[in-house]
Amino acid sequence: MKQFRTVLITGASSGIGAALAVHYAARGITLYLTGRDGHRLSSVADMCRLRGAQVESGLIDVRNKAAMAEWLLGVDARAPVDLVIANAGISGGTGGGQGAAWIEQESSIFEVNLMGALNTIQPLIPRMIHRRKGQIALMSSLAAFSGWPGAPAYSASKAGIRIYGEALRGSLMPYEIGVSVICPGFIVSPMTAVNGYRMPFLMPADKAAHIIARALSKNRARICFPWPTAVVAMTLGLVPPAVSSYFLSKLPAKPSLQES
Repeated sequence: MKQFRTVLITGASSGIGAALAVHYAARGITLYLTGRDGHRLSSVADMCRLRGAQVESGLIDVRNKAAMAEWLLGVDARAPVDLVIANAGISGGTGGGQGAAWIEQESSIFEVNLMGALNTIQPLIPRMIHRRKGQIALMSSLAAFSGWPGAPAYSASKAGIRIYGEALRGSLMPYEIGVSVICPGFIVSPMTAVNGYRMPFLMPADKAAHIIARALSKNRARICFPWPTAVVAMTLGLVPPAVSSYFLSKLPAKPSLQES
């Protein structure tokens, strides 16, 4: 099993990102954390320091390619990153298809969930190749397996990062670099707190972090959970779209834009 001494996490101010930071925090561990909520990020960093970890945090927007590259290369030069978790993401219902706000929201979802993830890992890949060591984790979703009518942009962005990650895994395998795609269901977070509907098998973030960390240590290609929701999501991805879209259209729509 792999052991990670230096871990970098985006979207670490809440939800799964914060839970992962706390999970990995321990004496002898270096954590690099980013987020866009300074108060929450500072609180997470303090919790991690109390557990003995060395922590460096920064308020960086993952959409800012130049700023991300500068920060990533700087921290990697100080303590080479063993594990990078591209977790930052936003969610929102965009099924209405009307108005300027809808267009802007769909664009933001793709910019953060897809391009933000690429901005997080691309600067580090050449260095990991040179070291022939490293683990990359990309945060997708169970929504990546079928198109949810209430959230087409979110589903598509997560499907894109899932396919990208699974292809990247094969590309980097000769260099002994692992790539894992994480596909969670409903997790307790600010993103799901606004959902006004029942969320089957809603899981606490700390439990999700434990599942993810254990799977990453084994370099699992695809980390899908909870298993009942995962089975349903992947089954829907196998049936004809005419059938799956009919059933999915009966589900309540996601509310407006939310950050993880």
